[in-house]
Amino acid sequence: MGRKRKKNIILKNIELNDAGSLGKALSKVEDQKIIFTKYGVPGDIVDIQVRKKRKSYIEGDIVKFHNYSKKRTEPKCKHFELCGGCSWQNMKYEDQLYYKSKEVANNLERIAKISPEKTLPIIKSDKKYYYRNKMEFSFSNSRWITANEIESDRIIKNKNALGFHKSGMWSKVIDIEKCFLQANISNKIRNYIKNRAIELGLDFFDLKIQKGDIRTLIIRNTTLNEIMVLVQFFKDSQKAQKLLADLKDKFPEISSIMYVINNKKNDTFYDLNVICYSGTDYINEKIGDLNFKISAKSFFQTNSYQTTKLYNIVKKFANLKGDELIYDLYSGTGTISLFLSKYAKKVIGIETVNDAVISAKENAEFNKITNATFIQGDVKKILTEGVKDYINPEIIILDPPRNGLDRSVIDSVVSIKPNKIIYVSCNSSTQARDIEIFKEFYDLKISQSIDMFPQTYHVENVVLLEKKCNE
Repeated sequence: MGRKRKKNIILKNIELNDAGSLGKALSKVEDQKIIFTKYGVPGDIVDIQVRKKRKSYIEGDIVKFHNYSKKRTEPKCKHFELCGGCSWQNMKYEDQLYYKSKEVANNLERIAKISPEKTLPIIKSDKKYYYRNKMEFSFSNSRWITANEIESDRIIKNKNALGFHKSGMWSKVIDIEKCFLQANISNKIRNYIKNRAIELGLDFFDLKIQKGDIRTLIIRNTTLNEIMVLVQFFKDSQKAQKLLADLKDKFPEISSIMYVINNKKNDTFYDLNVICYSGTDYINEKIGDLNFKISAKSFFQTNSYQTTKLYNIVKKFANLKGDELIYDLYSGTGTISLFLSKYAKKVIGIETVNDAVISAKENAEFNKITNATFIQGDVKKILTEGVKDYINPEIIILDPPRNGLDRSVIDSVVSIKPNKIIYVSCNSSTQARDIEIFKEFYDLKISQSIDMFPQTYHVENVVLLEKKCNE
């Protein structure tokens, strides 16, 4: 007996009235199920073809528009929807800010079951496009073929691509002509590398059988107009070296040309040797009055233009008098630690990634900062054992990865009993989850969001927690 054929269910005249998790537009139907759909904008009236139906929600795709929302705007990028990276590019910027703020507030109320004593307005980005300082692209010999190309019945000979992975299809890469997220020089460099690699006969990587000559491309740039290009090859060759030589000649403005030889089954290069082909092995960035060296493996805030604003929120919440001891947990390359060191007695940065700690120490020395110390190791273990000579910090800053804090870290922070906790997060749902635990011991005083990623649903949020009087 064969499988039952799925019914082609279309929900008609659905008014989208909100934007929810992961940037999807949503609506409620008569049976109170929530309908989620991509690329809709609140205010649109649409027909939706059901793709997934569950007990409490439905997912589907828009197949017809009856009315377009006043919140809509024309996307700049020709790859919009296909790429999926800038899923809110069709929404006016002020409305993006509104829904980002709403998402943070909803998470605090729904997950943490608490509201801040004060919520400050979201800080917008002055740059709506061309704000990212790092972009990663993949080479593929099997690019995504568009519906128009399929319908044309043309024989497609060139399937090489340099761009982004198709959402949900790891083996397919969308060939990107122009991306609006990084300065336009990035587009020029990327397109040149792609075309020159084809001319030189370099085989673009086959993601299924894990073979090919050239794998990935990373382009980093700074507000000081310095550029780093890192090319990842599967193997070294005369063709690879020729590509790097030609790149150097074509773009003398590139400060650093790096490459990696990676024949592993993944693109991670943090355990591999990065070779400096030309220029320096780092580029320079300036945040406030501090200078930072950014290496190929360094983590750095992706939007340099907003970073100073973000760190000023942290400084304002800390309200430093100059005699405080601060722990900066998950300190990365030490940018927050070094930014605050001028206003505090001592800052201790704790970070698990050794390369990040090395960069933090180098940047402290580079800026002649002597009251910031960086420790490499497991955050939980270091907090449990204590930091020699520096105990009982008045302030602890938390800036964890997207998945938030381990419960054991929360317990350790609570046991230390700092007067203030400042929690910086790029994921307000996991932040709210952690605050729900902290709230037994700490009051949620202030929450402030800042838009680090225009045209996307992502938002950074900073909260100030103060120890309860009876603790």
